[in-house]
Amino acid sequence: MNILQNHIQALVFCAQSPISIEEIQRCLQEALGMEEILVSDVLEAVEAVNEQLAESGFAFQIYAIGGGYQFLTKPAYQDTISTYLKHKSKKKLSASALETLAIIAYKQPVTRSVMEQIRGVGCDYAVHKLLEKELIEIKGKADTIGRPVLYGTSQKFMDYFGINHIKDLPQLKEFSTEENTIGQTAD
Repeated sequence: MNILQNHIQALVFCAQSPISIEEIQRCLQEALGMEEILVSDVLEAVEAVNEQLAESGFAFQIYAIGGGYQFLTKPAYQDTISTYLKHKSKKKLSASALETLAIIAYKQPVTRSVMEQIRGVGCDYAVHKLLEKELIEIKGKADTIGRPVLYGTSQKFMDYFGINHIKDLPQLKEFSTEENTIGQTAD
């Protein structure tokens, strides 16, 4: 089992994006010449690696994220990492890009006209920037007149926001809108 743990650590470490269980299984079976490695064995090995890392006091561990596994720093070091990233990255998303990204995340797949209808303003620049940063991607074309492009979030979006599935997004709260009235209501 220790050999399996070491190979899994190596795979997760060298992967540039989250590596799926299936990919881990396939690589291990081929590299180790084993006929079958069970998902339960891989999961046990990941858990054992995390236990070893916790006992040794390392600042990182293997997390399930973006449909796979990746080494990430522990939440206790979030402030340090945030400071580093704040200094490193001067390019932030504008408020309009964040609004557009939220619409895409919750309504996907969605057309640009739907985004513009929700926001009340044009979204061309925001969509262009989100595509450039690879936070969204084209998911296809709608089956309506003109066949407009459908947009959805990308794997990079999942990684960036630290979520495993789109269903992990915070749920939208239900708001009840009261009628706009002037003065007090009549009894």
